[in-house]
Amino acid sequence: MRKDLAPGEQVIVTTRPQPRKLAGAALAFVVSPALAAFASAWIIRGEARRYVPFLTPQWTPWLVAACAGAVAWVWLGYCLPRLLRWHGTRYTLTSRRMVARYGRLKRRDQQVDLAWIRNLTVHETVLQRLLRSGNISLETGYQGVVIFQDVPEVARFREFILDAIGELPDEGDAQPGGATHYPAEALPWDMREGGRDDR
Repeated sequence: MRKDLAPGEQVIVTTRPQPRKLAGAALAFVVSPALAAFASAWIIRGEARRYVPFLTPQWTPWLVAACAGAVAWVWLGYCLPRLLRWHGTRYTLTSRRMVARYGRLKRRDQQVDLAWIRNLTVHETVLQRLLRSGNISLETGYQGVVIFQDVPEVARFREFILDAIGELPDEGDAQPGGATHYPAEALPWDMREGGRDDR
C-alpha cells in the first residue's frame, strides 16, 4: 500500500475483516479428519462388510484412501479458499482515502476519497456487537454508498475516519487574494511544484 500513496499521504491504520466467517472453515478443518479417522477404523474392523456384503477385504485400502481424499477435499476445496479470501482482504485508512483490497492473484480495489464522504453509518448485528465488529457505510455524492463489511473494532475505526476527515484541508477557507489556506505539508498534489499546469 505504501508504494501507492500520493505525496503527503500517510497510512493511519490497516486491518483485515473480523475472522468470524472462518468459524465454519475452522470447524471443518478439525472435524473432518476426526470423522475420517473414525470411518477408517470402522472400515478396517470390517464393519462396512456387515452392511455391504460385496465389500471384500481388498476394498479396505481403497475405502481408507477415499476417507483421506475426502479430508483433503474439505481442506483444499472448502477451508483453504475461505482462508485465502479472508487473508487477501485488507482495509486501509489513509489521511486522504479509505481503501479496500480484495484478493491476492486477482485483485480488486475499492477506494473512497475522504473529501467525498457525506455520511458515515455503522451497522452491527447482535453477533457483530459481541465481537466488536460491524459494517461501515460511507455515503458519497459520487459513488453512492460504499460498504466495508466486518470491520474489527468498528467504533474505534469510525473515530479514526472522522478524525481523518476533520484533518482534511478546508478548501473553502480562502485567504485574501483568493488563495486557500492549507496546513504545512498538506498542499494538494496539483499545487505542488511539478504538479498539474492548467495554463
